[in-house]
Amino acid sequence: MPISDQTTQQFTIGQCATLACLLESTTPKPGNVHRGADFEDMTFTDFVATAVAIGPVMETASVDRCVGATVLEAVRASGRVTRANTNLGTVLLFAPLAVVSRDTSVVKELPEVLARLSPQDASDVYEAIRLAGASGLGRVSEHDVHGRAPADLLDAMKVASPRDLIARQYVTDFHEVFQVTVPSIVQGLASGWSLPDSIIHTHVRLMARFPDSLIVRKCGEEVGTTASLRARAVLDAGQPGDQAYHTGLEDLDFWLRSDGHRRNPGTTADLIAAGLFVGLREDLIIPPFS
Repeated sequence: MPISDQTTQQFTIGQCATLACLLESTTPKPGNVHRGADFEDMTFTDFVATAVAIGPVMETASVDRCVGATVLEAVRASGRVTRANTNLGTVLLFAPLAVVSRDTSVVKELPEVLARLSPQDASDVYEAIRLAGASGLGRVSEHDVHGRAPADLLDAMKVASPRDLIARQYVTDFHEVFQVTVPSIVQGLASGWSLPDSIIHTHVRLMARFPDSLIVRKCGEEVGTTASLRARAVLDAGQPGDQAYHTGLEDLDFWLRSDGHRRNPGTTADLIAAGLFVGLREDLIIPPFS
């Protein structure tokens, strides 16, 4: 579904960012923190607090039009309200989208935003990743986040893209966000599903199609593939409203939580948040949210 060129600008950019985070975290997606399920070291309150904290940062992103500075300041703002890393991936996705002018089609201007990323953007993003304390990163031979930032952030993202869905968005002009996540949520709404049902179904579709990067980093490729196969089984069982589908969701959720939160599909949740952000700023998702 095409993203519209015109928008009534119902929400500001900051409001879109906060609302997207809140809608993502309140929806009971399999394996994630939500209002009915916390992790031992990360709670629903942490997500709510950081959703509010990053709003003002995203609101002013288009003023200086610096992606890296926006990422870094959002991570700092999040760190002032929680010790948990709730949103690094989300912030990395939000920042380029927020830099796009409010009165401009995000899908049209985003490639230009990404093309003008500077060495300072790379330095700020690397500092933000280290500050957030992202888990499961390990060490790599090229463009390691524990080392000096490269001059070209897109080059680093290209190297990381085969193993990281967030990095892949930077080198594909956010293909999975624009071409998969947003259309899936909107299609669900057009089918008469509630927004939570549309979000959950999209979450499972993403898991089935793309092994979650966070699961793979923490648990390995075999577990990541197993998670995708289990998500595919849920989709094969039916759709929202079908008992077999909802039973499958419960089984998937149980399996994802059965190893602490090592199988948390956090990268998939980041893509959902980004899709909601785009849907809100382009008026493809409008209130009331039910």
